[in-house]
Amino acid sequence: MKNVILLTIDALRRDVFGCYGDDKGLTPFIDSLTAKATLFTQAHSIAPYTQASFPGLLTSSYLFDFPLSKEIASGRTLISEALKENNITTAAFHSNPYLSDFFGWNRGWDNFYDSMHDDVDEMNPYIKGNVLNGKVQQWLERQVQNDKYQPFFLWVHYMDVHEPYIPAEQYLQHINPAIDLKKEEMFRLFKEIILTRDITDNKIVALLKQLYWAHVIEVDGYTRELFSILDQNGVLKESTVIITTDHGDEFGEHGGLSHDGKFYSELVHVPLLIVNPPEKVGECCVKIVSGLDIPPTIMCLFDLQSIKNFQGRPLYPLNQYTDSGCYGEAMGKLSHKIKNTDQPVFYYQEGMLKVIYRQEESRWELYNLDSDPMEQNNIIDSSPKAKVMRDRLQIRIRRAANYK
Repeated sequence: MKNVILLTIDALRRDVFGCYGDDKGLTPFIDSLTAKATLFTQAHSIAPYTQASFPGLLTSSYLFDFPLSKEIASGRTLISEALKENNITTAAFHSNPYLSDFFGWNRGWDNFYDSMHDDVDEMNPYIKGNVLNGKVQQWLERQVQNDKYQPFFLWVHYMDVHEPYIPAEQYLQHINPAIDLKKEEMFRLFKEIILTRDITDNKIVALLKQLYWAHVIEVDGYTRELFSILDQNGVLKESTVIITTDHGDEFGEHGGLSHDGKFYSELVHVPLLIVNPPEKVGECCVKIVSGLDIPPTIMCLFDLQSIKNFQGRPLYPLNQYTDSGCYGEAMGKLSHKIKNTDQPVFYYQEGMLKVIYRQEESRWELYNLDSDPMEQNNIIDSSPKAKVMRDRLQIRIRRAANYK
């Protein structure tokens, strides 16, 4: 393949996809891509929110590998920097403040759009996916003016599924025509319910989930439009497209809303499709893979060697990928913003066992995802595997001891 495109869709739950078993028809276009993709059934994020997960997706490193600071550490190598050194053109289009040039994420990009100079408001704090697609269209038209264009890496990040959940009526009608809420009422739910993590009213939580689903339909349409743009510009057949997310979203499964510092499946068991892959078209990969593996895989797709700074592994060839479990780490925040008193939280999954450690409460959890997929029965005190799983996670905890 000549080009690689990484499409990340913020806060997108795995269980909204038909290709992962959902029957509501929220993602018809993305589901249709599985016939020409590798579908990964056990992909995991290294963290449950953007600031901690994107070091994995773009630098193949964990949050606590470097001291926490405002800007991304100079010791991390962005995939854009690694590719630019190898004469690959790089471009990024997104609207997430945490990934802006203010925090240093603009390193190594030939073209970097982060919307920080555009006008947004609190009800619509992000640039819509169709607007980003328009900017991609303009960039591509300049990029591929002739058939001898430079190979490129394009990263597009949609924010449309992210809170506040204020879907347009056309999408909400697909979910539940009986919902009749003005935008101001939906925004009030964001301020009074989501920001306060209030799950006392099950009906309101269920309503929020329906608003979220409407945004999923919206972003599936934007994905269809992006693929059409790639096709119209003659680059789709020459491109591998990676579709994933940085994390999911919670709707009361473990006592909260949004995406806080927790490592339960609704937040870290993520979708991953690789369209036009080098092998395994139309097949599923059941091995446990990590967000850390995305940058080395991008290097591999360009026939480039991974770099020393990257901790993940190329996903291809799949038969050479060792299924050895995955780690994750973040600050264990339980509110909208990280507080100075928040402490780290860690997890490790191997097979269908997952161990979690919350440093603030010195609390260990262990779940058997085969028998307890909703992670409701903590077996840390009864499982014969508890010591082995704790010992394996301790490796990560000790390594991150100097995170501050």
